[in-house]
Amino acid sequence: MATITAADVNKLRTLTGAGMMDCKKALVEADGDFELAIENLRKKGQKVAANRSDRESTEGAAIAVVNADKTQGVVITLNCETDFVGKNEGFVKLATDLANLALNYNSKDEFLAADFNGITVSEKLIEQTGVIGEKIEIGTFEKLEGAFVGSYIHAGNKIATLVALSANVNGAEEAARNVAMQAAAMNPIALNEEGVDSAIIEKEIEIAKDQLRQEGKPEAMLDNIAKGKIQRFYKDNTLVNQDYIKDGQMNVAGYVKSVDANLTVTGFKRAALG
Repeated sequence: MATITAADVNKLRTLTGAGMMDCKKALVEADGDFELAIENLRKKGQKVAANRSDRESTEGAAIAVVNADKTQGVVITLNCETDFVGKNEGFVKLATDLANLALNYNSKDEFLAADFNGITVSEKLIEQTGVIGEKIEIGTFEKLEGAFVGSYIHAGNKIATLVALSANVNGAEEAARNVAMQAAAMNPIALNEEGVDSAIIEKEIEIAKDQLRQEGKPEAMLDNIAKGKIQRFYKDNTLVNQDYIKDGQMNVAGYVKSVDANLTVTGFKRAALG
């Protein structure tokens, strides 16, 4: 029987993030074999993950990061079950580390299969499920590329956004952050009119017509009046057409052009918990 020291336990805790007693028990069961102890802890995680597979993981941390030259960004959510865990400093650090790794991959599946300190991201999530005792999973995974990409994370890590601009001009970083803040606060459904699903527009037109009929408007007038209501829908729900939250005298497209006459918003991504 191997002698398990406090240093051994601390080493395993550092490697896995598991609790002290769990680490000690795993080392005893593995007769001091660290790899076997880690495997046993992961098996515990797999068991817990299975037992909690039907639980909702709507809390956690939303993280947005961009690469060094500001041409690519990723936004992810690391989901858990309780706000208490989601606010934990170690949990937020793990989410940030995972987001930085995610920058190197183009799909969620590739990312989950990627190496994270000797194990895959999927295995790390299973391990942490066992350590924390809550269902842990990657929710949102979104990439964005552009001439200049900026990010914003709302206080408390509940919402994270990315915004791409058409050029890296003087003032682009502040502009991208401000527009990303707009996207976080106002939750647009699309960048512009072209990005709105036609089914949504058809539904909005029918709703508008029904309202107008109830108001007693003549049937012959409904199409023209409904078109006006759709323009209002675009203004409220598409990013570039929304009133700019820091200056209601202009829309977001106008704000960006105030930074540079040729500057436009080319894309955005938004991730929110709940």
